[in-house]
Amino acid sequence: MKKLFFSAFALLLIVQAASAQYYRPHYRARKVPTKTYDNNFRPTFTLIGGMNISNIIQSSGYNFNTRTKLGVNAGLGFDLPVSYPLSITIEGLYSQKGYTTLTPGGEYSQRTDYIDVPLLLKFHVVPGFNLLLGPQASFLVSTRNTFDNGIDQTTRLNYNNSTDGYNKALITGVAGVSFDLSRNVELRGRYNIDLTRNNENGNTAVPPYRNSVFQVGLGIKF
Repeated sequence: MKKLFFSAFALLLIVQAASAQYYRPHYRARKVPTKTYDNNFRPTFTLIGGMNISNIIQSSGYNFNTRTKLGVNAGLGFDLPVSYPLSITIEGLYSQKGYTTLTPGGEYSQRTDYIDVPLLLKFHVVPGFNLLLGPQASFLVSTRNTFDNGIDQTTRLNYNNSTDGYNKALITGVAGVSFDLSRNVELRGRYNIDLTRNNENGNTAVPPYRNSVFQVGLGIKF
């Protein structure tokens, strides 16, 4: 009986030791989830694409009603971490802006194409949510003015080397947010407003105004 009891007790110890040996590697192999800010607070190149909803803010008394005009924005960006939660973002974007207005003779529409170069401070507020703020240099590439009286449509296209009365370089203020949908995809939303006027000596044909643009889009990070 004693031998039987001793054998059972020894078998129990062996089973217990084998069980502990079996479960211990699985426990050690379990990975602790990586925090979101560890995934996104890193140097990245970003492929950018989105939509512009643009209009103008008039000045110097040339008042007429304007409506928004849709356009696109596309380009590349680079995000450089400084010290958590702060990083610096620089981008180069092709950006379509403009507006439309109704006149007694028909509809007038202006499309302006810019190369925008924002230099922004990016604050990683909480994991997955960021605030952006800073200046932007905007370089005029071309201006397309279209007039439609309901019967005929005429278009006048001016390129940057023409003397059309527009400032070729503007300073813009930018404020925005971004949401990290994953390690490699972000949802972007921004508001841009010119801090300098397109024309310092405007008239009814080329009114002085500032571009006002809402931007939404996606960024693919590498």
